Amino acid sequence: NEELAHARAPQILGRAGVSLVGPTLMAHGTEEQRRQWMPGILSGDEIWCQLFSEPDAGSDLTALSTRAEKRGGVYVVAGQKVWSSHARFADWGIALVRTDPTAPRHQGISMLAIPMTAKGVHVRPLRQITGESEFNEVFLDGVDIPVEYLIGPENEGWAVAGTTLANERGATFVWKEQVLHAVAFDALSKACARGGQDRDPVVRQRLARAWIEVEILRLHNERTLARLARGEELGFESSLVKLFWAGMSQRLYETAVAVLGPDALLMPEDERALDRGCWPLGL
Repeated sequence: NEELAHARAPQILGRAGVSLVGPTLMAHGTEEQRRQWMPGILSGDEIWCQLFSEPDAGSDLTALSTRAEKRGGVYVVAGQKVWSSHARFADWGIALVRTDPTAPRHQGISMLAIPMTAKGVHVRPLRQITGESEFNEVFLDGVDIPVEYLIGPENEGWAVAGTTLANERGATFVWKEQVLHAVAFDALSKACARGGQDRDPVVRQRLARAWIEVEILRLHNERTLARLARGEELGFESSLVKLFWAGMSQRLYETAVAVLGPDALLMPEDERALDRGCWPLGL
């Protein structure tokens, strides 16, 4: 990830499989599941997506209403998911479903692997202001899922999802972001030097703060990597790291726009950006 980020390469389409599904299978999957899915994840032959959020269950994920009713050897899944990145390209998805509607909200939830080509799975891209459709709605209309696709124990999917979310907020995701933002800061500082904005003491203060925050994020990630190297599970600090990253990213971009003006909106491949030494906001 670090080498790709420094090279400004596009993000891999299968990052959900590598960063989220793989670690979840390693922690909670059966040996058969790991043999079935891990090779495709590592090779990039199979793309995965995350089917967690719902129209009425975003920040409060325990409010999810998608149900999975066990009937013999299958779970019959019905419901709707939203904000699923790259779902229209995915071969598989990991979904949180309610398998016991009578249980308390944090209980009665299970995780299933969903074949995105199964009958009853419908994907609708969500058009963004950029004109792209990274996010999608996914409708699950009576989808039959083999019981062998249950990841972790039935009704204990909340604990399984904790592993998934910890990796989403931890080093597998944010380390790459730290490198991308270090590259962006370097481009921003060079653009300011070329344009003479760095002679302004206020601009220098904003640049200094941006550099410090990128370094803080790096140190947070170093701590996370050290925990993983010791074989420890990621704890609450993974959420703190992602929260810090979100604020840092916003402030860095705000600084770029405030200092460079319209030039900050140019993409790195734009010849005008190269001529003016503008920074890669498109990262």
